[in-house]
Amino acid sequence: SSRQALEQARVATEELDDMKAVVKGLEEENTELRRQARHAEKEQHSLCSQAEGLQEERLLAEGQGLREQVQAQAARMASLEVSSATVATVARAGGAG
Repeated sequence: SSRQALEQARVATEELDDMKAVVKGLEEENTELRRQARHAEKEQHSLCSQAEGLQEERLLAEGQGLREQVQAQAARMASLEVSSATVATVARAGGAG
């Protein structure tokens, strides 16, 4: 009977040691997962910042493109005004002759 009790105690101790090992493994895994989560969070923050920067660059480039289009259109209109003024001056001069 006491031999049986000792055997049960030995088995219980082995099971407890096994459970401690499992708990330790789970704690280490939990620590690693937390570290990975922190790293992923930092990476996500960095990617968000990059995306905002790219969006800003895209908007600035679009704005620059629109400015260039407006300037080109203004130059064409000025050229047309000069041409029409020249035509009018030539027409008046031709009509006077």
